[in-house]
Amino acid sequence: MFPFASLVALCLAATLVAAGPCDIYASGGTPCVAAHSTTRALFSAFSGSLYQVKRGSDGATTNIAPLSAGGVANAAAQDSFCSGTTCLITTIFDQSGRGNHLTAAPPGGAASGPNPGGVDDTAAADGAPVTLNGQKAYGVFVSPGTGYRNDATNGIAVGDAAEGMYAVLDGTHFNGGCCFDYGNGETSARDTGNGHMEAIYFGNSGVWGTGSGSGPWIMADLENGLFSGFNVKNNPADPTITNRFITAVVKGQPNNWSIRGGNAASGSLSTFYSGARPNASGYNPMHKEGAIILGIGGDNSISAQGTFYEGVMTSGFPSEATENSVQANIVAARYATTSMTSGPAISVGSHVSLRATTACCTTRFIAHTGSAVNTQVVSSSSASALKLQASWNVVAGLGNSACVSFESRDTPGSFLRHANFVLLVNANDNSKQFKEDATFCPKVGLNGQGNSIRAWGYPTRSFRHFNNSLFVASNGGPNTFDAASSYNDDVSFVVSTAFA
Repeated sequence: MFPFASLVALCLAATLVAAGPCDIYASGGTPCVAAHSTTRALFSAFSGSLYQVKRGSDGATTNIAPLSAGGVANAAAQDSFCSGTTCLITTIFDQSGRGNHLTAAPPGGAASGPNPGGVDDTAAADGAPVTLNGQKAYGVFVSPGTGYRNDATNGIAVGDAAEGMYAVLDGTHFNGGCCFDYGNGETSARDTGNGHMEAIYFGNSGVWGTGSGSGPWIMADLENGLFSGFNVKNNPADPTITNRFITAVVKGQPNNWSIRGGNAASGSLSTFYSGARPNASGYNPMHKEGAIILGIGGDNSISAQGTFYEGVMTSGFPSEATENSVQANIVAARYATTSMTSGPAISVGSHVSLRATTACCTTRFIAHTGSAVNTQVVSSSSASALKLQASWNVVAGLGNSACVSFESRDTPGSFLRHANFVLLVNANDNSKQFKEDATFCPKVGLNGQGNSIRAWGYPTRSFRHFNNSLFVASNGGPNTFDAASSYNDDVSFVVSTAFA
């Protein structure tokens, strides 16, 4: 007999999925005024476009909608449209009907992006694959330099008006850069003073406020400070949180605000802070301006990283009961990981050599001379030293075990890594940065041969040979080695058993 408790749980899950997060907020009297997600609809009746992707081969765009009203994004439509090329997420549409769409952020007071006009990068469309209730979808993988923004919004809180917000994020993808935010920012992309922002922050920056442990923490970016509570420096009740999927909540009203968080895959929310505004001048009253930012600071600080799956902003200060119901809905969506790799298997424990497939260079393999990485002509009759220089041990990814790292066969303890998008062989210093820079996710080769080997931390970029030197390159971009011409061939490599 089917257990009664299980039947109740199934019925509850069906009810929660039927009522999306924004339906729940509306029923609590704090409606969504912005709703962004590349993974699913956030209203039960929403069937419009979730996001837009742009194809590298011809610049064409298409919009990705849910499979059905209130459902998961149609990842298969993206995969078909982007097959054999690269795609970027150019727009994240607002599901609230207010037109608060997010596009590439313009330059700001702190930094300009790497593209013409100082515009920020946009995310690889397939950089953050996940499943929701077993159905594939893609999140927004933000590398340093990537950011989205809307400075001309409708209905977003300004001044000291009450608002709430949540975001579902990857709790394992973070750094200490400023600032991986989602929420309310300045409309000028300039730092206009204390209290001019109210956004969720996630990361382990210790420059301003901190929580307990070494981070990462959910905090609030209120401008000129990341705050974990009333005291500007530390709130020991704000814990380090490292679940694979996290729910982050920030909300504020006159002289009162809260931080809440929890595991987005199970359980309930906890309150990490609820009380008066921080004990520093300029934050009571607040001076919010009503722009929306994602992946950047209010002044376009662009050194942070993180992954965003969904989030909303509300009118009014949501009750904890409403937020708890939203958390139950998120848990019922069943976020889960899926494979980060595709194409011919590059197995951990194997020893490989990597051959170029561009017509000019099919006898050339990725090799190194000291720290410099290039392509060299190698064959079975080559000198033993050269064959070793073109051979690599495949190990579990130093920065993410779902991908791989390549250890030099002739220099044990040294690995292929990128620095300033140049591929190098360096000794592992065990830093978080090195491990991430030395982690790569093989995909099916863009020209149909072998693999394209993508940088985990910059999924818009893959191994590319260019004038016989090796880079991690994007399909068009600011560097000479990002040239679109012959890109698919130059980033496709045939993997074979190592020469030595």
